[in-house]
Amino acid sequence: MTDSDFHSLMQQALELAARGIGLVEPNPPVGAVVLSAAGDLCGTGWHQQFGGPHAEVHALRNAGDDAHGGTLYVTLEPCSHHGQTPPCADAVIAAGIRQVFVGCLDPNPAVAGRGIARLREAGIDVRVGIMQSEAEALIAPFRTLMLEHRPWVHAKWAMSLDGRIATHTGYSQWISGSESRAVVHALRGRMDAILVGSGTVLADDPLLTARPPGPRTPLRVVLDARGRLPSTSQLVQTAHQSPVAVFTSIASSVAWRDELVSRGVEVLVVPAADSAAAAGPIEITAVLAELGKRRCTHLLVEGGQQVLGSFHDAGLIDEVHVFIAPKLIGGAAALSPLGGIGKTSVPEHASLERLTCERLGDDSYLRGRIVRR
Repeated sequence: MTDSDFHSLMQQALELAARGIGLVEPNPPVGAVVLSAAGDLCGTGWHQQFGGPHAEVHALRNAGDDAHGGTLYVTLEPCSHHGQTPPCADAVIAAGIRQVFVGCLDPNPAVAGRGIARLREAGIDVRVGIMQSEAEALIAPFRTLMLEHRPWVHAKWAMSLDGRIATHTGYSQWISGSESRAVVHALRGRMDAILVGSGTVLADDPLLTARPPGPRTPLRVVLDARGRLPSTSQLVQTAHQSPVAVFTSIASSVAWRDELVSRGVEVLVVPAADSAAAAGPIEITAVLAELGKRRCTHLLVEGGQQVLGSFHDAGLIDEVHVFIAPKLIGGAAALSPLGGIGKTSVPEHASLERLTCERLGDDSYLRGRIVRR
């Protein structure tokens, strides 16, 4: 087989894997393709839901006896440990697979090369690194959770052509069109958590739910150092229907916290970013650490300006979703997306990689990942 054949088969496995995004977390999305000993495609599979069979198992079952003596293409190293399911490496060995092509190694410390070692000990020829960068990009959120113990942070905002997310009066509805809002709801539906600041709640009174519902029910998170979230807000009023967590500081009143708890809101007291100013902004690393403990893989930060700016200043945005409407707002006091301190100079290189641009009605949807240098 030629290099193009290897890449074509791994590309198919990667496309299969992507079907599991939003369904398998906190596991990684994985895809697999099986060729028979004669070189014919005989089995495909992907990890379809958390707790269910992994990609290799689906593909091998699909292949049946034709897998014996055949070749497996899999986007991620087969697991070697007992988790929600038995080790996939054992299933590959039992199926009589002769050769395995792996996209990338598993960053999970419980695996981390052990699956490859087990296959090789069984006499299977294993080759690692086919379309490695694409395979690693696919599991980047999982890698972040495993190694940094925090969720992958998606930053989202809608803005006018002149870079405004609201007018000078704070009015922001609706900058983007219905097609863009539909994409946002689909994005919410595969998140583990959605985060805003209390200012956004006071200005817009959002529900922060996916409509229609997606495969996941995200935790709705509010950063509220001073205790401003009203009990009459939609978030509080619907807390018994969909979970809400408020991160606050010691500056908020105990009575306010108790009121929220009585209405079904989870309240967590965390440090302020500036220890000398208890009522200052919440320390976002503490928030991410707590979400990481809960095995949240994807976090969508929807704003507002200061919250987005604090994540940007801390270098904690991983992926950006921007909806640009062909509208002009103007005004020196109108809000831009990123508050905070910002850069001291214009970056020499592009800030985003893997950038895509899509037309949504009259709007443009830009999506890309932050470049780490």
